[in-house]
Amino acid sequence: MAAGMTALDRGLAARLRAEREARSWSIADLATRSGVSRAMISKIERAEASPTAALLGRLSGAFGLTLSNLLARAEGDCTGSGQVTRAGSQPVWRDPATGYLRRAVSPAGAVPEIVHVALPPGARIAYPAAAFLHLAGQCTYVLHGRLDFREGAVTHALAAGDCLALGPPAECEFHNPSAEETCIYLVVLARR
Repeated sequence: MAAGMTALDRGLAARLRAEREARSWSIADLATRSGVSRAMISKIERAEASPTAALLGRLSGAFGLTLSNLLARAEGDCTGSGQVTRAGSQPVWRDPATGYLRRAVSPAGAVPEIVHVALPPGARIAYPAAAFLHLAGQCTYVLHGRLDFREGAVTHALAAGDCLALGPPAECEFHNPSAEETCIYLVVLARR
């Protein structure tokens, strides 16, 4: 296990292995379905490497889950369930590649699910369409800063107070165009 791994990192490693094993897939099977190398999957499952958000998007799509659903399952493994999630116990995950910070605001399993995101200046997070296939709906509400959200071939320039409802599943990218300011936004989603 790598030094500095959080309880959520360890829960995510266990959840990825559990999802793979529940489907009776080998690491090679998951690598083929996700386009992620066998070596990287093995490192992540052993909690020797922390996956990026883009990599998790590819893995979750291979499982037929949204990224948010995969992370919520890992967070639920770490925190249990209940009606209230206190601010101090909300699971937080940081993308090691971009510094993207994801906080699960709503209790595990709640519908809709609410996620608070801090996207550093200049950061880009891309997700394949498969990461959105199992959502009944998703809205992104910008609290602070600017967010350029690319949905397929269309880019939506969003400012504080703007809210975007996603259309049919498409390849998407979250981008903070600012060179100085962190973009803060909420993602509210309902799983099928």
